[in-house]
Amino acid sequence: MTRTREAIEEFEARTLAPYGMKSRDSRGREYPEDESPYRTAFQRDRDRIVHTTAFRRLEYKTQVFVTYEGDYYRTRLTHTLEVAQIGRTIARALGANEDLVEAICLVHDLGHPPFGHSGEETLNRLMADHGGFDHNRQALRIVTKLERRYPNWPGLNLTWETREGIVKHETEYDVSDAQDYDPEKRGNLEAQIANAADELAYTTHDLDDGLRSGLITPEQAEDLGWWRVLRESIGWKRDEPFSDMIRYRLIRRLIGLEVDDLLDATSRVLADADPRSVEELQLLPYNVVVHSEHVARLNRELKDFLYENMYRHYRVMRMAAKAERILSRLFETYVRMPEQLPPTTQKRIEENGLHRTVADYLAGMTDRYALQEYQKLFDPFTRP
Repeated sequence: MTRTREAIEEFEARTLAPYGMKSRDSRGREYPEDESPYRTAFQRDRDRIVHTTAFRRLEYKTQVFVTYEGDYYRTRLTHTLEVAQIGRTIARALGANEDLVEAICLVHDLGHPPFGHSGEETLNRLMADHGGFDHNRQALRIVTKLERRYPNWPGLNLTWETREGIVKHETEYDVSDAQDYDPEKRGNLEAQIANAADELAYTTHDLDDGLRSGLITPEQAEDLGWWRVLRESIGWKRDEPFSDMIRYRLIRRLIGLEVDDLLDATSRVLADADPRSVEELQLLPYNVVVHSEHVARLNRELKDFLYENMYRHYRVMRMAAKAERILSRLFETYVRMPEQLPPTTQKRIEENGLHRTVADYLAGMTDRYALQEYQKLFDPFTRP
């Protein structure tokens, strides 16, 4: 038996919460096109995102560690997949639209340049007089303009709701700019879930990578409230050796406790607010997807710990300084002599302007490609 799109939409109508986004209620796409016979609008969005060049490039873009540091650390791609997995779990439990959550999770980091947050900060500084640079806005540019996969329109022609999820993406390190997407409204339940899943994923997984790499030691973590909770939870004694298996168990338990608390706290908020529609939820003066006060305090402590001991570690800061030098020199060279850009990129200068075209080109680079370009342009013994 083949399940048609209409059958899936009917199933959503019966099973999703009243404030969950139903596919058939989507505002649609910018450019009209025929519906799929067996996929909902949000399922098509998800599939289009996965097949983009920008999505594949995430495999070689920095999360915290540059890709040549080792094969076991998170990249933008593995982080994105982990966010999507956590997001779907939360969505299923809360009666939200899993497919929309997955689409927003998969697209949320497409706009990141090479070398992680240091790369973004560098591009934003270089573009200060030309509109700045922000990875959320860049993700929207990618899916509405830069990916050219259809003959009749630019971009991917995603639904309004997926695009709204991009511009209303918010975490501690991301601030949304929702112009043109009902800025007076909060993100819908699915967008809020994607935001929470992103923050939950990077916090827990950065701790994992920090421990694996040795940038963080168990002794440093001893004063963390979460660390004490986790040790007790898995029955690991302080005087016992720290091993990979202990680390696996600690991180797995941390993710489980974070998700459990998020679901419990969010369910209480939803019960108190009692929104009866998507719009009612978006018009609330607060986000409904939240942690309890206790876990929020533990998370605040963990984030501060990661900032001081991992993100500001001298090895990470050295790479950040390298990234700034590499991207700055590439940017200045391309702006000074745009003839060094690939012909297909040069053609976009008239439409987008020189500086934005260069920023688009640099933002699309992987870590590896940026390093290769740097070598080709500045090492006299490397063939261009």
